[in-house]
Amino acid sequence: MPNFDATLRNASDVALAAYADRLAADIATTAAHYDEIGEFPHAHFDLLRKRGALTLTVPKALGGKGLSLYELLLFQERLARGSGSTALSLGWHLMAFAYLSFDLKWKTEVFERLASDVVHKGHLINILVTERQAGNLLRGARASTVARKTEAGYVIRGTKAFCSAAPALKQMIVYAWLEDEGRMAEFLVPTSERVRIIENWNTLGMRSTASHDIAFDDVIVPHEALLSYIDKGKSSSFTTGSRVFGLQIAAVYLGIATAARDFALEFAEGYRSASLGGAILDAPQVQHKLGELELLVGASKTLLYGLAERWEHHPAIQHHVDDEVAITKYTVTNNAIRIVELALSIVGGHGLSRNFALERYFRDVQCGLYNPPQDDMVLTNLAQAATARQRARPAQSAAPAQPANWPAEVNTPQPKRQAQALAA
Repeated sequence: MPNFDATLRNASDVALAAYADRLAADIATTAAHYDEIGEFPHAHFDLLRKRGALTLTVPKALGGKGLSLYELLLFQERLARGSGSTALSLGWHLMAFAYLSFDLKWKTEVFERLASDVVHKGHLINILVTERQAGNLLRGARASTVARKTEAGYVIRGTKAFCSAAPALKQMIVYAWLEDEGRMAEFLVPTSERVRIIENWNTLGMRSTASHDIAFDDVIVPHEALLSYIDKGKSSSFTTGSRVFGLQIAAVYLGIATAARDFALEFAEGYRSASLGGAILDAPQVQHKLGELELLVGASKTLLYGLAERWEHHPAIQHHVDDEVAITKYTVTNNAIRIVELALSIVGGHGLSRNFALERYFRDVQCGLYNPPQDDMVLTNLAQAATARQRARPAQSAAPAQPANWPAEVNTPQPKRQAQALAA
């Protein structure tokens, strides 16, 4: 069954995949244009808005589709095959509602009002947590964006960086430092004349995300715009549930990689070599690369969707798989880069031409390394966790000397729990 896709578990998944595929095909027709000019694809979002994509993770009770984590990943992977930039820009919006629907830390009426604005007005939102000097504030830095309390409300001043979809945002969730309280909080800030876009996004990849800086020039918001506090060591609105909805990022880059794979297959089947006397698809060296490429695609899907399904079906682990989520993001995004490299090596010099989508896939997929969590933080956290586990173990007494001809597993001291299990 060469066309069987094991990620599609039921008729609902098949319908969602078909919906995403249709959207991807439509936005793919102009993806290269927006990439070339480096402008936000408003036409793409008009289409997504018209076809209900902005409401996919809004709860059904509030007029949305209420997609699960697994379904969100499936949709994002498929949509990214048409345009990685568009999928990533939409992904932050969908991710925000997924988190808030799972573990709401705001007042219910505020969330319901925001959901209504999306369903009935087509508002696009984003979470602004990055600053030029402090980096991603979820890594623990203090925000330089400041909120000062007054009788009229809060006055917010500062600048956020890498604000995807900046020209199209209607409301923003802004992390700011509360001067009076000495702590950080989330604020809901609508666009206004005091919210200023600094058009400085001119990058190698993901060019049409329009991830410009946004400056808040003494923006006044009402007191109820304070949504929740960010306290060190405690989960917040967008770190809850082991940050699992952030895996939509990995799904986007896997989608780009899959598009590159499909391009390479089509090219190799249609490109004939005089020396081979046929299509290069049958060349041994191409077959070897295709094998490695397919292995990486399959391993990435198994890891990504396997974790999503396990997370959904086992509530007891939902707040305890932070490392697994980080490992999955790290592995899938790095695999995606390698997949596109292999696709490019199959196509050869033709793949470097800007006339072909593969060149764009190659540039876009590099950006996965710089979306959170970044590789250095993943490795640091894993190392620190392993070190803490080691130091928390009870001291092991020296193993008694054993005859030299005993099996190695008998010579090796077992951890206490394993030894008890063996004894039982």
